[in-house]
Amino acid sequence: MAKGTTERISTKAKWITGLLIFAGFGLVLVSLIRWQLVRGEEMEARALEQSLQSTTISAMRGTIYDATGTKILAQSASVWTIVLEPNYLNDDDALRRKVAKGLAPILDMDEEEIYEKTGEDSYFSYLKRRVETDVRDAVNEFLTENEIESGVRFLPDYKRYYPYGTVASNVLGFTGSDNQGLDGLELYYESELRGTAGRLVASKNAWGTDMPFEYEQYVGAEDGHSLVLTIDETVQSILEKHLAEGIEKYKVKNGAVAIMMEVDTGAIVGLATKPNYDPNDPYTILDATVLAEIEALPEEERDAATTNAWYKQWRNKAVSDTYYPGSVFKMITGAMGLEEGVVTLDSTYTCTGGFQVEGEPEPLHCWKREGHGLEDFSAGIYNSCNPWMMHLGSLLGVETFCKYRDAFGFTQPTGIDLPGEATNLYHDVETMGATDLAVESFGQNLSITPVQMVTAASAIANGGYLVQPHVVDRILAPDGSILKTTDTAPLRQVISEETSKAITEILRYNAENGTASGGYVAGYRIAGKTGTSEKVAKWNEDRSKPMEYIASYCGFAPADDPKYALLVYFDEPDGSENGGLTGGNAVAGPIFTQIMAETLPYLGVEARYTEEEYEELDTVAPSVTGVPLEDAIAALDEAGLDHSVIGSEAEGVIVSAQIPESGSALPRDGEVVLYTEGYAEDEATTQVPDFSGLDLVNASYLASINGLQISVNGADISSAAVMLQNIKAGETVQVGTVISLTFAENINTETFVPVG
Repeated sequence: MAKGTTERISTKAKWITGLLIFAGFGLVLVSLIRWQLVRGEEMEARALEQSLQSTTISAMRGTIYDATGTKILAQSASVWTIVLEPNYLNDDDALRRKVAKGLAPILDMDEEEIYEKTGEDSYFSYLKRRVETDVRDAVNEFLTENEIESGVRFLPDYKRYYPYGTVASNVLGFTGSDNQGLDGLELYYESELRGTAGRLVASKNAWGTDMPFEYEQYVGAEDGHSLVLTIDETVQSILEKHLAEGIEKYKVKNGAVAIMMEVDTGAIVGLATKPNYDPNDPYTILDATVLAEIEALPEEERDAATTNAWYKQWRNKAVSDTYYPGSVFKMITGAMGLEEGVVTLDSTYTCTGGFQVEGEPEPLHCWKREGHGLEDFSAGIYNSCNPWMMHLGSLLGVETFCKYRDAFGFTQPTGIDLPGEATNLYHDVETMGATDLAVESFGQNLSITPVQMVTAASAIANGGYLVQPHVVDRILAPDGSILKTTDTAPLRQVISEETSKAITEILRYNAENGTASGGYVAGYRIAGKTGTSEKVAKWNEDRSKPMEYIASYCGFAPADDPKYALLVYFDEPDGSENGGLTGGNAVAGPIFTQIMAETLPYLGVEARYTEEEYEELDTVAPSVTGVPLEDAIAALDEAGLDHSVIGSEAEGVIVSAQIPESGSALPRDGEVVLYTEGYAEDEATTQVPDFSGLDLVNASYLASINGLQISVNGADISSAAVMLQNIKAGETVQVGTVISLTFAENINTETFVPVG
């Protein structure tokens, strides 16, 4: 081969070799750039992930206080999570067995399960979470007694507690196994309450095994923020107590709601729903009837039924359920008419017992089938006349009616700071016909939430301003400083102050003399309206069954300077079981009365009695226990009270007891029964009779023959009957005990012939 050819081949080979080397180094360089610069952070994170194990350390969840700022409704307390360090144990089978056998009864765990965990190839394994301090101490004692220094460790943790049990449970909600909010305020304010979790970072060796704890890094958790509510625990407890009373008395089948709101700010001071539950143990069903029904089901159906029962008792009916407001809505329709000027207080309409809507074959009926006759505007409301409201709706027209319905907040969620607010059902301008307008004018076929109704009523009360309902007043930092305060400025003005005052005065008369007298409270100038709405949709599904009702009462006080609005409603009172009581005045009115009579004095609303009310007002029993009988009788005579003596009346004998007790209420012409020394008080007892349905004359007679006295509540008692008594029939009490009776008329102010 020629020399020149050899040199050319050699040169070519060198070039090729050089190019290959260059290309190889180029690929290496590109790869280095890719892994170091482009994906460097990703690779670093993956390397750390492979070499580190990170364990979450729970943050302390923020506390929830009631409106006083002193009562704790929800708080987190320290508990402990117990973890194993198996690599300190797995070489000694006898030690593993000792640990498993000793810890199993303390932790209420299976011994074999613990034994298996002690054999894992790890320095970190969860054993049991959130154990109380006494359990941790018992574990510590076992470890100390058996000189076990390594292998078991304690990590700080937190557990949620609700000190008042069922109180406000549907508002508060509850937390899950990982301390996360699952319902109510716990869910809605999760980001504020939960805090920031800490981390326990442990190293792993080249084989992926956890390194001992000396190679750890601990990053502390940051506590969550706290909430101060607008809800007052005392008010809340009163609402819940009386709702439960009403459910039992009126055999209510589908729960109940009571909402009390400051009319000027939208602050909700009490929001009670039934059924409810204990957030400390939310998976326990409290309704014994529901439990019995579940137990009676075939085994394969029980799980689904149990789940449904959980969701029902967790559900906040005040926010998540809609209902027909019924005649309560007439205050809204009346305000529309006055504000628009289509009627005045002097306007009249003749109610013949029905209203003929164009296109309908029959008139839509009034609850008073024979009709109310000629009525002015005020009478149309306080008589709860359906035709008057249908007439007013026709004067307003679809567009104007819908404009005010929107302005009062009935077509959009209120935005209350609670989860699960329901969407309303209503006819809009485009779809509302003459019949729809007529029926919605008196509160049927308009599906709203209870919180919307009490918010709209507050606008009637406060001069016409729609407010923002809310249950949280302020949010606090862990050090107690205020981070945020809820804005209470009105959202908009819906009606004028003049219209507001006019409707309020009508509602005041209604509570004292009209169809809402069941909600009257002496001294507190109640303005109120009843509702007895028909559950037409349910009835249409099966017309072989009787119509079901929602009995409600919505009002506010004092009428001359409104402070608080209250809505009470009972879903499906069973008239077949409670003597035929389904109307708002008879069912919801007396409960409204009891709540207002108890909460208004507590909230600082001063009673101002008329002369007539003052004359009827109960007095207070003086203290005459422990004094000679002669002195006791003289004190009672001076107080204008009668007396009777049970026991010895010998000179100088001492009064050992009195009924009613000192400070108790009793009628002004009432009697104090004096028990003297030497007499067995338990012999002077009587059983409380059932006063339900009696008028005043017969109730007084029944009390007298049973050695009891009565205290009377309610307006226009002459034509009313007993709806509530404060001591249940059948209970044994001392002779002379005063039974408080609440009177109301059983008026159903809603029923009409449903369309379709």
